[in-house]
Order: sequence, then C-alpha cells, then structure tokens
Amino acid sequence: MKNINIYLFSILLIFSTIGCVREEFEDLPRARYSRTADIFTDNFVGLGTDFYFPYQGAKPNVFSVDDNERYKGTSSIRIDVPDANDPAGNFAGAIFRIDGAGRDLQDFNALTFWARASQAATISEIGFGQDFIGDTYRAFRTNVQFSTNWQKFVIPIPDPSKLLEERGVFQFAAGGIGPEGEEVGFSFWIDELRFENLPSLAQPLPRILNGENQTVNSFNGVTFPVTGTSLIMNNDGTDLSVVAAPSYFNFRSSNSSVATVNAFGEVAVLSSGSSTITATLGSSDTPINALGSLTVISDGPFLGAPIPPARNSGNVVSIFSDAYTNVQVDNYNGFFQFATTQGGLTSIAGENILSYTNLNFVSVNMFNSPDVNASAMTHLHLDINVRENVDPGDFIRVQIINNNGPGETSGAVNLANYKPLLSEEWVSYDIPLSDFTGLGTPNDVDLIFFVSDGTISNIFIDNIYFYR
Repeated sequence: MKNINIYLFSILLIFSTIGCVREEFEDLPRARYSRTADIFTDNFVGLGTDFYFPYQGAKPNVFSVDDNERYKGTSSIRIDVPDANDPAGNFAGAIFRIDGAGRDLQDFNALTFWARASQAATISEIGFGQDFIGDTYRAFRTNVQFSTNWQKFVIPIPDPSKLLEERGVFQFAAGGIGPEGEEVGFSFWIDELRFENLPSLAQPLPRILNGENQTVNSFNGVTFPVTGTSLIMNNDGTDLSVVAAPSYFNFRSSNSSVATVNAFGEVAVLSSGSSTITATLGSSDTPINALGSLTVISDGPFLGAPIPPARNSGNVVSIFSDAYTNVQVDNYNGFFQFATTQGGLTSIAGENILSYTNLNFVSVNMFNSPDVNASAMTHLHLDINVRENVDPGDFIRVQIINNNGPGETSGAVNLANYKPLLSEEWVSYDIPLSDFTGLGTPNDVDLIFFVSDGTISNIFIDNIYFYR
C-alpha cells in the first residue's frame, strides 16, 4: 500500500510539473519568421528557386537579371515591357513570391527601390503583398512615373503589425504605351529592392470609400466588400498614395444586429434597419480614424422578380433567367467606350439578378455564343426594378442588335410606352418583337442594350427571354 501511494504521488508530481512548464511556454512570445529586409541587391535574397509568377495575359518572358545596368553593385532586375500589339502578351506584369515561409515585416514601414526606364514611362501598378493565394495584405501605388535617370521610390506599408508572414514581396504591371499614346515597348530596371524603416514617413491619412460618406440600400442576406481603401503618407514633403487591401483596416459596425463587417472588409446584411460602417488603421492603443463611412440601410428580405410561367423549352430562348436554360452569354456588361455603367451578374439572398449602377447604357453580349436564334419567337420578356425615384422624363430604352457587323440590323423600344417604371418595384414587360422596328428577323441576336442616358442610374433586371 505504501508503494502504491508513492507511485501515485510521483504521477501527480509529474503532471503538475508538465502543467507548470506548459503555462510558462504559453507565456513566451510568438516565434517570428525571417526579418530579412533585402529582396534584391546584386541578386535575389532568400526568395527560393520558384518565385516569379506572371499575371494571366501578361507576356511571360519579360524578366531577367541585367549585369550591364545597375544603380549600385554589379546588376539589376530588368523588365522588358512589350508593345501593345505583341502576340505573346500586350503587357508586363508579375509577382515575386517567396518560395517557402514568408517574412516578418513588423520592423519596417516601407518597401523601397531605385529604378529607371529606357524612356519616360508610366508604371500602372507597383507594390507588394500580392501572393495569388489571398492577396490579404496587398498594397501598391498606381501610375508611377519612371524617368531615364535613377530615382528612389517608396511604397508605404499601411500597418506593419499585420505582416507577420508575408510571401508576396513585389508586384508590377505596365503596358507598352508611350507618352503620346503610341503602342511602343520599353525597358525598366529595379535595383536595391528592400524593406526599410524610414523616419521620413509621417502624417498617415487612411481612407475607406475614397474618403466619402456613402449610403447604400440593401437587403437581408446580401454581402459586399468595403471598397476604396487607401492610405496617404507624407515622405519628405511629398504625399504618397497607396491602394491598401481592406484587411489592413479595423472595421466597426454601429449596429451589428443590422450589418456586420469581418476582417477582410466584407459587409454582411442581417436584418432590416440602419448601420454605419467605419474603420481605423493601426494598433488599438493608437488607432487612426479613417476618412469615409458606409451607411447600410436594409429594407428587409429581398423580394425577387415574379417567377416566370412554365413554358415548353421549344417556345423559349432564354438569355438570363433561373427558370429556363440560358444561352451562352459572353458577359453582362460589355464596358463599351463612353459607358459609365458598373455592375452585372450578382446574387442577392441566393437569387441571381443583374444589378447595374451609374447606368447610362449597358449591353448583354453574345458574340461568341452559337447563333442566338429567336426567329420563331414572338415576344421579349423582362423584369425591371428601378432602385431610385422615377422622375418625369426618366426612361429605359431596350435595343436588340442582330448579326452584329456588316449585315447588322437593330430595333429599339421605350419601356415607358408599355408600362410606367416604378421605384423599388418589379415591373414585368412583354413586348412584341414586331415593335422593334428595323430589327427584321432575329436569327442571330448578338447584343441587347439597356439605355437610360443617365436619367436612371440604378436598376435590377431579371428574366430576359424570348418566347412564343
């Protein structure tokens, strides 16, 4: 019995000791990843063997190490930007991603480098944080001007405390367009690429929604991102503007029962009511309030368009509807020159609709679809919900273009000639194809336009189909 008691006491003593050791380990600071500052001096530093990833559509073989050109030392990174009509790719763009564990960048406040170009040129984007995995902490400057002389460039880090294991250490994108708009290629060089802690960086001015106070009407179940997140910092008297990923910001909802916002800046609308989304940048000890806010007003559950009647598949040619099998559509926003319209296909509370904002005109494109043959159909159906007040003179015109090109025919109608447009209500239209004067036989429909000329800016559209 004495031996058993001694044995049990020993076991308890061992577990007690292990528990104390575990508590001590839990109090230890978290191990940090590599804090190496350099990315490229005379060669690449600690990136591994597989670190270069071109953008989709970019010319892949534009990158090299140049031993004949450098700001300092013996070599530099050379990027050869192609002509805009280069068949291998009409722009240069890529990321440098560490092949392995990332770096702890908490000790730095900027990415810096020296650069020059073969001619005066504009670099569309240049920065860091893009890794093709989540791009969680991406930050970049846009339209950066390179000259033929070596200059130092600075990309501020919006919040270094977030960068505990960053793999995306550099990214660039540039097209072969000259200063006069001509389609010419050029080269540029990057040297002494590294992270630094610059005492000259000061006066941070974070912004969400581009610094504006915006209001959006929504519905329960909708999720959408906070946009327009950026940071301006002064560097030796020069303001530097950086596009910053929403994850750098700390968001707050004034009414979390109506809307919440997560660490990625994604707003989730939960119930009817109003909530204002704001943000800060930096630690909780010294947060910096971001300019701009988003007031979310939820009208409650989303009321979708009327469910179309059940029709025989041979009597329907559907462009966009969950009720029928749709034809192949290239896109729901052609982004034509002079078009201001934003948006396209979206889902609200699980229902697919077309949502357009800042509408002047927009097109549904079917150029690459097998011929959309509606020649045996008699009517066009569509449902429209205007998301703003409808004033006298407001209109939406629908235009159908058949056989786009030399043999093109088209016709248009004004929806107000059939039924009045209503604010925040679905209106169903059934329009005889014979009313589209000039269209002729719709045996190869390539485009359907919705035109408001800016009289109406925000609309939902659903159930676009031809039928007989």
